[in-house]
Amino acid sequence: MRFLTLFLLSVFSFTAFAAEPVPDNLEPLPPPPVFDAGADTGQPEDEPQVIITKPREAVIEEFRVGGKLYMIKVTPKIGPPYYLVDDLGDGKFVRQESLDSGFRPPRWVIKRF
Repeated sequence: MRFLTLFLLSVFSFTAFAAEPVPDNLEPLPPPPVFDAGADTGQPEDEPQVIITKPREAVIEEFRVGGKLYMIKVTPKIGPPYYLVDDLGDGKFVRQESLDSGFRPPRWVIKRF
């Protein structure tokens, strides 16, 4: 009985695909653009840029996307590094000791393989 049901369903599906007519006005797709690795002189707009400056007292890393500065990492010679982050995009930077929010969701081992 299962075989007969499966056979009938497959026959009906084949007839549904066979009934679809193919349009007469189909055109071939244009060829894809040629990629030239030597032509790329800059970075894409959405790729972050990092500028590192090293004055005597600290190392400063500026992170930009699309030319806009969004984060500064300051690594002093003495002490832990800290970040200046522009969360709202208004040019006002807020100091954060780390980029870790401190949120730790609980984790359980469900099954080991």
